[in-house]
Amino acid sequence: MKNANLNPIESNFFYRKKSNETKLNSFIFSVHNKTLHNFISEKILYFRDSTRKLILRSPLFNTNTNLLNEGVLLTTFLMLISAAFLFYELQPSFEQYNLEKLNSVWGVSFLILSVSLFAYKTSFFLFKVYLYLKYKSIRSVSDEKLPTCTIIVPAYNEGQLVWETLNSIAESDYPKNKLQIVAIDDGSKDDTWFWINKAKLDLGERLTIFQQPINKGKRHALYHGFNLGIGSIFVTIDSDSIVKKDTLRNLVTPFVTNENCGAVAGNVRVLNNKKAMLPKMLNVSFVMSFEFVRSAESVLGSVLCTPGALAAYRRDAVLACLPEWINQTFMNKPSDIGEDRAMTNMILKQGREVLFQRNAHVLTNVPESYKSLYKMFIRWGRSNVRENIMMAKYVFTNFRKDSKVGARLLFFNQFLNIVMTYPMLFFMVFFVITHPLLFLSSTLLSILIISSFPVLFYAKRYSFSESVWAYTYSILYTFGLFWITPYAIVTAGKSGWLTREIA
Repeated sequence: MKNANLNPIESNFFYRKKSNETKLNSFIFSVHNKTLHNFISEKILYFRDSTRKLILRSPLFNTNTNLLNEGVLLTTFLMLISAAFLFYELQPSFEQYNLEKLNSVWGVSFLILSVSLFAYKTSFFLFKVYLYLKYKSIRSVSDEKLPTCTIIVPAYNEGQLVWETLNSIAESDYPKNKLQIVAIDDGSKDDTWFWINKAKLDLGERLTIFQQPINKGKRHALYHGFNLGIGSIFVTIDSDSIVKKDTLRNLVTPFVTNENCGAVAGNVRVLNNKKAMLPKMLNVSFVMSFEFVRSAESVLGSVLCTPGALAAYRRDAVLACLPEWINQTFMNKPSDIGEDRAMTNMILKQGREVLFQRNAHVLTNVPESYKSLYKMFIRWGRSNVRENIMMAKYVFTNFRKDSKVGARLLFFNQFLNIVMTYPMLFFMVFFVITHPLLFLSSTLLSILIISSFPVLFYAKRYSFSESVWAYTYSILYTFGLFWITPYAIVTAGKSGWLTREIA
């Protein structure tokens, strides 16, 4: 009984030392029932707030998820290998089909068109490989040379994630006296404003916050941030994105080394790629889109789109086109999508270069469901149509003192993709109806061949086990998302964000 008078600290120590003695355990817990109550309450709160994380981390969940992922990948390889075998077995049918085409005018015309397109696409791909090999990231300059920078984070229904985004920005190794952070709540319907205020309490004067009374759209939120910003460089970061410590300094360095640089695109990777399959596929796709395609575009000084997840703009370049950008219309309707592509286009039109920094990383959330994915792609597709029309108005003028060939080639490639959308769609439908087995085998074999490049590219830079998702993604896109571009073209005049829902 001498231990009954121990203070809580001594009692806890005594409990830890004698934890294997059940009698003493029960005695100590009965004496310190208030401490026990607090302990249990804390664990209950932790369990309530972390239920989802605990489920995701449980062995059963991970086992089921891994089995499902492995099953999908196994099915993918079985489909591709079977298609290659079927293609081999159907060679007589392919030969007969080609002979039939050669005996008709339309068949010969189609063959000439197909060969020409294949030759062009192959040449353009090799050209991009050459540009990629020439690309080099620009290493960060010293703190003294770094410019003043305003970080703008527009948020809508992001909840706690906006707080994590703002904290990742605050933890950057960018000089604190040269960094202004601005968070704009775009009339959220959830607790986003609460988390922005929490970030304000944590960061103090380093963070400027503003709440729009109603939801006006991301473009208007950014517009308010541009007007509040005092830095010579504006950086926009999505509120569901996390930056690395050296991201900001790497991102803005090209403005110091290149006086004609008007904008810089960051390197976007997927944040939520550890659980759902779609993010795993998109992670590989993003590496191709950014680290290969944008690297090539950067060598030409003509990156066509600075991503909303992470982009930097020279203040003077933004202010020069800000009135046109905020008042942009399409088919007499205000443009409420594609604000990043529009800003990039307007800065290119000024004759400035738009570059890519592979060493400026950001992790961002991507859709985990098919519905959210196709809505995001529809929005991107509509923006692509709109901005290609805008680019056509200046790309063949004397808009830049330096070489304009690269920008024109990139525009022509995108324009050709849009123009050929419906002819290729009609041919695909006709081929499916008349020769379904030939279509299936040749299409899957093409996926196996063409998708091997992103697989090898990703495997060399990161991981082979993750790279094989490129095959699955290509199958999904070919058979499940092929309709998006045709639909986006005919609905280019429609407005709406489509994916802005309560998190």
